[in-house]
Amino acid sequence: MLTLSHCEICPRRCGADRTRTRGICGCDREIRAARAMIHEGEEPCLIGSKDRSGRWGAGAIFFSGCNLKCVFCQNAEISLQNYGEVISKARLGEIILGLQEQGAAVIDLVSPTPYALQVAEVLEKVKPQLTIPIVYNCGGYEGLEALKRLDGLVDIYMPDLKYKSPEISGRYSKADDYFEAASLALEEMIRQRGECVFTEDGQMRSGTLVRHLVLPGCSRDSEALMDYLGTLPKESITISLLRQYTPYADAERYPEINRRITTLEYERVVNRALQNGLDGFRQASASATMALRPVFDGSGL
Repeated sequence: MLTLSHCEICPRRCGADRTRTRGICGCDREIRAARAMIHEGEEPCLIGSKDRSGRWGAGAIFFSGCNLKCVFCQNAEISLQNYGEVISKARLGEIILGLQEQGAAVIDLVSPTPYALQVAEVLEKVKPQLTIPIVYNCGGYEGLEALKRLDGLVDIYMPDLKYKSPEISGRYSKADDYFEAASLALEEMIRQRGECVFTEDGQMRSGTLVRHLVLPGCSRDSEALMDYLGTLPKESITISLLRQYTPYADAERYPEINRRITTLEYERVVNRALQNGLDGFRQASASATMALRPVFDGSGL
């Protein structure tokens, strides 16, 4: 049984007593978040159609802390530096219901992994009052037991499947076992949610939406991930290929990724996805900007 007193929620299984100190993720027993807002920068199938559905944008809650240590993280101030405000479980429930009242198309839980146990408790209480899907927006480095705790509470899993190569994942996220853990987690997500379900307007209601951020110099690794995804049930996954990589945080210490990706790199990955019969979304080159990055000022909490 998972507990905060000997934390093994994620694959790092650090064993920290989070009732007294912080784990590798930087989190203790308190829920900490940096902002709650209606976010219009998510995938079209999540944010909805303003004209048809009457709802617009994802009701995003940005949690602080992270079990990955990605050197290129665009949200480093909250994921690595743990900026944020402490909120109670009761308050988290109020925020979720409040975002629904504001017209959110989905509830988008961003980087919730360290708080999986608390999130499950909150969702058990508020889920009966929700008419919109819960999205579990994570880095893919998830523990199976924690995911099973969320079974029936999450409508859409949205992991960012980052790497296939242990050398690359070790260098950029200090997680040599990333793919080993993330592939098992993804297969558990698919088991839980089954076939992807969309409304007539194209809004996703249930399923697994797999994101992948293409990194500079890593397109061959990305192609290998597309080959892996091609072995999974096609009806159970939708993919989103991101080209928004922007050098940030510690990227300058890694000169090979201290640049934007090229069109050729991105198109190679798109073509491999198509060859594997994968369906989903792609981004325009203009997405490689920090313009859509929220300001983490604690508003909405």
